Amino acid sequence: MASLVRHLTIDCSDAYRLGRFWATVLDGSLADDDFPGDPEALVTAPGSALLFVTVPEAKAGKNRLHVDLQPEDRSRDEEVARILALGASLVGDHRRPDGSGWVTLADPEGNEFCVERSAAERA
Repeated sequence: MASLVRHLTIDCSDAYRLGRFWATVLDGSLADDDFPGDPEALVTAPGSALLFVTVPEAKAGKNRLHVDLQPEDRSRDEEVARILALGASLVGDHRRPDGSGWVTLADPEGNEFCVERSAAERA
């Protein structure tokens, strides 16, 4: 049997704070034993798990791996607005006049991720 991806691990300066942000974005939850100041925070959400690990180094350069989000019950534009209100920042807007494309955002620590169109928008 092949290996399975258990979770994606993301280095950061404050695991709990970044974990709370992503738990809200993904409508997921932090592990019951995660608290402010902990060196790790595990976020579980339907279909995904992200582990945040506090490291001493600051982020340097563009991510080599990033998350692509596809909203389930809102449009891409509504999801972008919601996530910006949670504390993300706009990195690049790649939406096209025909409705295709994506928006690149950064989480509060500068990790880039993309928001694509919902399944309904693709239909």
